[in-house]
Amino acid sequence: MAKRDYYEILGVSRSVTKEELKKAYRKLALKYHPDKNPNDQEAEEKFKEAAEAYEVLSDEQKRAAYDRFGHAGVGGAGGSRYQERAYEDIFSQFGDIFGEGSPFGDIFGGGGGRRRRRRGQRGSDLRVTISLSLEEIATGVEKRIKLKRMVPCKECNGTGAEHANAFSTCPTCHGHGEIRQQAGGGFFQQIVVTTCPTCQGEGKIISTNCQACAGKGRIEQEDVVPVRIPAGVQEGMTLNVRGKGHAGVRGGSSGDLIIQIKEKPSELFERDGNNLIHQLFISFPDAALGTQVEVPTLSGKARFKVAPGTQAGKVVRLKGKGLPSINNYRTGDLLIHINVWTPKKLPSEEKKLLSRLKKSPNFTPAPTTEEKGFFSKMREFFGG
Repeated sequence: MAKRDYYEILGVSRSVTKEELKKAYRKLALKYHPDKNPNDQEAEEKFKEAAEAYEVLSDEQKRAAYDRFGHAGVGGAGGSRYQERAYEDIFSQFGDIFGEGSPFGDIFGGGGGRRRRRRGQRGSDLRVTISLSLEEIATGVEKRIKLKRMVPCKECNGTGAEHANAFSTCPTCHGHGEIRQQAGGGFFQQIVVTTCPTCQGEGKIISTNCQACAGKGRIEQEDVVPVRIPAGVQEGMTLNVRGKGHAGVRGGSSGDLIIQIKEKPSELFERDGNNLIHQLFISFPDAALGTQVEVPTLSGKARFKVAPGTQAGKVVRLKGKGLPSINNYRTGDLLIHINVWTPKKLPSEEKKLLSRLKKSPNFTPAPTTEEKGFFSKMREFFGG
């Protein structure tokens, strides 16, 4: 039997544009798709015929060959490969026409192809909180987290079945993993596709459950998960360890382990971003005469000189002695905030000594313009 002209099949002229070609094919595919014409062999053949015509004419090289040599230019007239294929496979090539968002998308499996069967159910995530000291945050640390979680059953390898042959086809969806129902009326009838409630999309059910896990494919056990915490993390950050949450049901993928970071309070430092602040207290004589002091850092001790005449509130910056950035951008600084300690109780001898000093002109406050602007400088120093 002679093959029909492709342009004639789609009902278009030889000067048809790509957009017009697409609309013509869409119209015919909707009209003749076997889901809309059950047990209609003629409709299925017309559907395959239209699909073959569209595939050739939508390809510029194939269309040029067809225009010049006819069917012989695109494989001859010895029978189309479309006659040997299921209509779902044919349609899967044309997702650009019936993609997601189309009101007819569910007729053809949501996006132009077959739906995939679900394999089990994904396991839920696990959340834990880890408290870290500033010293651990400075270098990064590996923690071994002990927790109870669902893991795949070793007896059935996570399938939930007693043995490899302990499965049967789902009686509700007959192995498809989905249920199809018609909705609407007239020409615009829609096939609504939903996951099978009996097998949860797997297409099969267990006929004999695994005794160890009662058919769930997983059991609860205590587990230790090693986790590497990078340097520079901050309070409230979360780290995601993939696949270390609860195992899935009957072979489903595992959930994740979500770790929330908490900082332990430090007696020596306050944190401001990647900078650390240390409160240093010195005596009035040391502030007046100058001295050398030793201050703590995250990696040991550091010494620096306090200049004579240092005022209370002065800030000394020790570069690179703070915390690293988690993205390795830069390391923060250690800010030494100098406080001049004032005694609260004085014996009579010290009171007399200070009374004499009090009368000296050198002990009368006379701040410079630079010192008067101390608070505005502090605002600038700490970024407003």
